Amino acid sequence: MFRSLAGALVLHERVKTTDAKAKELRRVVERLITKARRLGDVAQTDGADLDPVDRARKLHVRRLLQKFLPRFAVEREDSEEIVDLHDKVIGTLAPRYRDRPGGYTRTMKLGPRAGDGAPMAIIELIPEAKPEPSKKGGKAAAKAEPKVEAKGKKAPAAKAKEEPKAAKKKASKKKDEDDED
Repeated sequence: MFRSLAGALVLHERVKTTDAKAKELRRVVERLITKARRLGDVAQTDGADLDPVDRARKLHVRRLLQKFLPRFAVEREDSEEIVDLHDKVIGTLAPRYRDRPGGYTRTMKLGPRAGDGAPMAIIELIPEAKPEPSKKGGKAAAKAEPKVEAKGKKAPAAKAKEEPKAAKKKASKKKDEDDED
């Protein structure tokens, strides 16, 4: 059952199923993509151009994929276009998630099914994420602790923050002395 469901997810990149099946399907598909992703540049190279070790690695990954995915699938019933799912995982999905350490799927809960009330969900492969440029001075910069220099001295910015506190303490001591007189 998961073999055909995993094949449908790889083919269409989105499947509507029950919540329990979606959670289990996530485990299966993410492991398959990770195995293909670990091939790196070997996945994109033609088999004749590879040395024997890399050719064996690529063959091993194909055989691992064969355990959990059917080899071919038809895009639509009215179409005769046949898609090689192993090539899609190795050639399309693995390069898409090359820099992503995991989390290739997203599950969205839909609510109960009308007939039996089973919780339904949509599981989909996330689109290629483009890295966003980091913004300096954001929340992370505000939470950053003052840098400590060698010999336990604080950075100049930290001293500048502490000076007003010291000035306040001196002013309050001076005020207390004036009140005593």
